[in-house]
Amino acid sequence: MDLDLQPRWRLLWQQLGAAAPPPGNYEQLIAAWQQPQRHYHTLEHLRECLALFDEVRTLARQPADVELALWYHDAVYEPGDEHNELRSAYLAEKALAAAGCRREDSGLIRQMILATRHRGRPETADEALLLDIDLAILAAAPARYDRYEDDIRREYHRVPWPTYVSGRRRLLRRFQDRPRLYHTDYLHERFDAAARANLSRALKRLPTTRALTG
Repeated sequence: MDLDLQPRWRLLWQQLGAAAPPPGNYEQLIAAWQQPQRHYHTLEHLRECLALFDEVRTLARQPADVELALWYHDAVYEPGDEHNELRSAYLAEKALAAAGCRREDSGLIRQMILATRHRGRPETADEALLLDIDLAILAAAPARYDRYEDDIRREYHRVPWPTYVSGRRRLLRRFQDRPRLYHTDYLHERFDAAARANLSRALKRLPTTRALTG
């Protein structure tokens, strides 16, 4: 996947009503997505999210807000840190303030980023779309999904294998037990069956999967 990110970034800020992006923010954000502790939460994940967003942009009420939330939703990522989304939202708010964007946009984007904790139901249609895009990996082709599982384990390589397996099984079962994995009708119809097949396969695979060390 080869999205040209920098021109897209500049255009996005114009759509948000800013004269220009905040100086230096693009370079800082790209560097954050490339930090060494990341194996799944990388630029590849960002690119996949943006590519899917391009397909479903017409479903968004405020498409520029949704896109900026995607850029920032994992801006801060330390495996296991419960404050990642809060800190990511703060960085987005700082950037929006520096560019002179509307406080209304800042508030909406903050709430969307916080929603990517996936702890409850979305409050708006745009939150629903953002969450579905973030979880599209669950419906990926089997080889891509298996690599996602391996990359998550690499991010949590310091967690002892039995502890990791127990926690991962709980998370996957929580997703599996949802009546709907995806909130928007379009992505529910497109992704639900594939996601459930991947989750079932991952749960069967977990007890014998070799712990990654690297």
